[in-house]
Amino acid sequence: MSASSRQPGLSSVPSEEQPVYDPELGVFESPPPPLGREIAWSVGAGLVVAALGAPLGLLWAVLAPDVPVVQGENGPLLTSAQPEQFVAADAWYTFLGITFGILVAVGAWFVLRRYRGAIALAAVTAGAVGAAIAAWKLGRLIGLDDYEQLKTAAAVGDHFTKPADLRAGELHLFLGFVPGLRGDLLAAPLATAATYTLLAGWSRWPSLRPEPEPGFLHGPLMPSGFPVPPVTPAFSVPPASVEASPEIPADAIESHEINGKDQATLKDPNMPG
Repeated sequence: MSASSRQPGLSSVPSEEQPVYDPELGVFESPPPPLGREIAWSVGAGLVVAALGAPLGLLWAVLAPDVPVVQGENGPLLTSAQPEQFVAADAWYTFLGITFGILVAVGAWFVLRRYRGAIALAAVTAGAVGAAIAAWKLGRLIGLDDYEQLKTAAAVGDHFTKPADLRAGELHLFLGFVPGLRGDLLAAPLATAATYTLLAGWSRWPSLRPEPEPGFLHGPLMPSGFPVPPVTPAFSVPPASVEASPEIPADAIESHEINGKDQATLKDPNMPG
């Protein structure tokens, strides 16, 4: 027998999306999605994040200043010992990487709200690693061809500029294929991982996925046949019994049978006799 036949009120809702009641926690929890679907969505999100490294690199190439050089007898020379453009290029890349990582983590948190968890965190962080490498490789190529031509054709004493590049970033490979990042290249992946982890830590749902609110259980939109657990009050207070006295005349008291026992209460003066 299918789940929809057992619960006719939920026949229009896919069974994998039906909340499940946890008797130990006393709350309804959304069931975890199928593992294959979770991996597929997470990997797809990681690839999208990595592809966003291209516009990030173009933006860095626009904002980072070029380094002024002068042509010497043996090739281009820096016009100063420590050009400020080197620092500016690293600073812009770090700032853009941190901003990119925060936006990516927040976007993944909301877009992949049904697939939140360690797999999504690993996927978007890996995508941020790819985006950081792509942004650096692409950004440093902007204007590099023109620089190579000027370096070859310029006469001694000619001034021109060299495209921005990272001085505090480094890429190396572990085992020949695993990328290892240092310096500025870590800005984007670290910001992504830290932001996503903070969002998970402040989530009000134990599973990190959105779960039914308490109002859903008793509101007008509750589907028929939904398995609502019985609610038993912790204690009950019986109505106070009233006895006749000089201050309370006997005709102001009426008797009711409550829980199999006679209870005397005051009559409502606003109710007709």
